[in-house]
Amino acid sequence: MQLVINTYGSYFQKDGDCFKVKKDEQVFEVSVKKVSSIMITTGAYITTDAIKLAMNHNIDILFLDEFGDPFGRVWHSKLGSTVLIRRRQIEIAETEEGLKLALSWIARKLDNQIDLLMRLKKTRTQKSAEITSYI
Repeated sequence: MQLVINTYGSYFQKDGDCFKVKKDEQVFEVSVKKVSSIMITTGAYITTDAIKLAMNHNIDILFLDEFGDPFGRVWHSKLGSTVLIRRRQIEIAETEEGLKLALSWIARKLDNQIDLLMRLKKTRTQKSAEITSYI
């Protein structure tokens, strides 16, 4: 679930293994296990304990301005899957396996483009000859 805090004056804090959002007398709690990301869109208070809980569970916190445009983000500093994927890509790049993988991607890309042109040829009859030449 994406937790969105969009009420001015809300208070966002940690409560055990839950996030708690308070505004005046209203209180909302949600388990950290159910949250995939947090968006804060207006003037809200957030505790460092809530930020740390989010970081420990790999939950991004995104801050948005009054128009909904992002202006800041907080995420954990551990090596994530993106870094590990890039390292593996570098390792495989100079190998025979890497070459085969890249060639298969290129072949699939060309097949997909041909399929698209074949479909376009059926619906754009006035350009059929031109599309056939590209195929």
